Amino acid sequence: MPAVRKYRRETSEISCCLKYLLFTSNVLIWMAALLVLAIGIWAWTEKDMFRNISKLTFIALDPAFVLIILGTITFMLGFMGSVGALRENTCLLGAYAIFLSVLLLSEIGFCGLAFVLKDKGWIKDQATEGLRAFIKHYREDPDQQNLIDWIQEDWLQCCGIDGPKDWDSNNYFNCSSIAIGSREACGVPFSCCRRRPQEVIKNKQCGYDVRKEGYNGELSKIIYEKGCVQAGEEWIEHNLIIISTAAIGVMFFQILGICFAQNLRADIYTQKSKWH
Repeated sequence: MPAVRKYRRETSEISCCLKYLLFTSNVLIWMAALLVLAIGIWAWTEKDMFRNISKLTFIALDPAFVLIILGTITFMLGFMGSVGALRENTCLLGAYAIFLSVLLLSEIGFCGLAFVLKDKGWIKDQATEGLRAFIKHYREDPDQQNLIDWIQEDWLQCCGIDGPKDWDSNNYFNCSSIAIGSREACGVPFSCCRRRPQEVIKNKQCGYDVRKEGYNGELSKIIYEKGCVQAGEEWIEHNLIIISTAAIGVMFFQILGICFAQNLRADIYTQKSKWH
């Protein structure tokens, strides 16, 4: 009886677990990026900014523009990672790893720069300039208006850059606007006002006349007197551990993504070399 020869079937060297883990995670990133990008484009369309780009005075601080840039970058990253993993495309996987590496190095460089310049006032100056632009153009851009209202009312509970007096640089709240009949002259936005106990609907006129001479009322009980720069510095100090942990977590997952992409590329090259 002739001997039966058994042949061992060649199996793929590519890890399916690694492949589909990379694919699934990047599909989720891709979908989230698509949502962010859609929101940014919708916001710009609502403001008719695509035909009026010249109206933007400080484009880097426009929330809709930031969403569009963030969504575009993340969309490209998710596309390269998911399609590269699914199709076992070494070029896309390589581009994905390089893209992630550049982002990682940029983040490390930014964190290092922030640490070096924290005592030189550069970060504070940038925050001050950004808030000054928001205050000056308040009422002109609904997205920027909503953003500074959120900063003052919900996030930092503050008012102005160094205090309520900074709102004098806005045409609507400038005390000289009394001459042209502005009801908001010598006042502050409603987001500067403290919430009253059991207040359901915020009084939008609570900041009227609070900066007028001889104003009747205890100012500290009506509005926030602390500036947003100081409030921001205190918030960062109180939440430094959380911020650092979040930053390290993001960088860790980026390093993990780079390693996964490179390992998958190596597996694909190994498999292809066996075929040839």
